[in-house]
Amino acid sequence: MNGRAPGPAFHTLSTHRRERLSAAIRALNAHRAGGSYRTITEALFGEKRIPDRAWKTHGLRSRTIRPVQSGLAFVRGGYRKLLQPGRRDE
Repeated sequence: MNGRAPGPAFHTLSTHRRERLSAAIRALNAHRAGGSYRTITEALFGEKRIPDRAWKTHGLRSRTIRPVQSGLAFVRGGYRKLLQPGRRDE
């Protein structure tokens, strides 16, 4: 577009990066459908990993909020970063 080189092909992204992008999209879809962070966590990590108590301070809650925030950032235009040629360390 506009004479720029295309970004990397999806299959050339690292497995970890692809999984993070996939989790962000899944988490965003669930969030927009009205899912709570707890239900999103159940979908991403499995119900067995969620504690009965101390949910508000549990690490999985933070690991769920981050993909939701990433997904929201993509919607706000952050997806354009995926189209840009990136550094090797990203």
